[in-house]
Amino acid sequence: MINVPYLIIIVVCVLFSAYFSATETAFLSLNKTRLKTMIEKGDKKAERTLAVSEKYDKLISTILIGNNIVNILASSVATLFFVELYLNLSHSAHNANEMGATVSTVVITIVVLIFGEVIPKSVAKDVPEKFAMFSTPLIRLLMVVFAPLNFLFSMLKKLIAKIFKLESDTAMTSEELIMIVEEVQQEGTIEESEGDLIKNAIEFNEKTAEDILTHRVDLEGVKTDATKEEIAEVFTESGYSRILVYEETIDNIVGIIHRKDFYVGSGISRKPVSELMTPPFFIHKSEKIDDLLKLLQKKKSHIAIVIDEYGGTLGIVTMEDILEELVGEIWDEHDEVTETFKEVKEDEFVVDCSVNFDEFCDFFDLPEIETDSVSLGGWIMEQVGKIPEVGDEFTYETIRVTVTETDSHRVAYASVVRIPKVEEDEKEKE
Repeated sequence: MINVPYLIIIVVCVLFSAYFSATETAFLSLNKTRLKTMIEKGDKKAERTLAVSEKYDKLISTILIGNNIVNILASSVATLFFVELYLNLSHSAHNANEMGATVSTVVITIVVLIFGEVIPKSVAKDVPEKFAMFSTPLIRLLMVVFAPLNFLFSMLKKLIAKIFKLESDTAMTSEELIMIVEEVQQEGTIEESEGDLIKNAIEFNEKTAEDILTHRVDLEGVKTDATKEEIAEVFTESGYSRILVYEETIDNIVGIIHRKDFYVGSGISRKPVSELMTPPFFIHKSEKIDDLLKLLQKKKSHIAIVIDEYGGTLGIVTMEDILEELVGEIWDEHDEVTETFKEVKEDEFVVDCSVNFDEFCDFFDLPEIETDSVSLGGWIMEQVGKIPEVGDEFTYETIRVTVTETDSHRVAYASVVRIPKVEEDEKEKE
């Protein structure tokens, strides 16, 4: 005859085992941001669930205590149940304890594994917030019941941490945040453009003025003794809304002229150039661009002059340059549309050497390269070891680079060819 009370106890223990396992998975997987959104809409259950999740150490201790109690109880009662069942079926006490224990171990292991672990955890993983809110009332009660044990475990944890000098490091690095964003992008939860914006924002405070500046060789400026006709010609040819004014050399910038101040009504302003200029704003090349953005806003300036360690002009950074680091390229009617990587035939590209070097490495799948250069042109100069000339060529990893155009002693464009795998293998044999 089957002992029904034993059977009921086993079933109840397995159900509680399923509850504890699912609760653990639900609280591990739940999205706190989603709960906070529900709380803003007035959901009290979500508020209580979030409060429980904030006490994670007590929560996990309670779950583990409860799960171990019901699993051990289920195993013990199952042993008694199968011993008694064996005696009733065989009418012999010979080896009853051994057989009962063996059958109990096999049956309980399978039942708990399937119904107490795998199935409930799978269900809770799919709907973590819903199950966490469902399980919160009981788990809150058990956290109170098991409070003395939780306190002992908490003290034991602190003692072990002190003995082994373990320090909790929960701060997330920017690399980890970017990885999370990329995973969410791949899952399709956010659009690619949204993900790129978030990644740009994460990396924003790590970049300096030197990383985004327009180099001095690309600057447009006029001397202090330039005539208004010469200034007007520079405005017309460059299409810029602001041009620099310097004394003798570009290393001595004394002001900035804005197009709207230079042109008044239907003609050029009659004011002298010295009155049309606004004073320049100088920064060091190591200035963080998030701090620079605040400085530009505070000074109500659009341009910052970047200087090097010797006080010379390294380049300029505009408000537009900074904003492009967040939202991507910003085009206006004066910008010339150019292709950074123009494919001329299979595996061969003409590359604008002003491109950011990290972007170049990503495009050609190159490993991380240690260099002081920000642009591709600077890196090419490092590789050839001299002022580059048209025709200079070198091979690096899986690419062959050839200088195709120079401008003022710098590389303007280069031909970059991906080296086929067969060619790489032949070089290794040589």
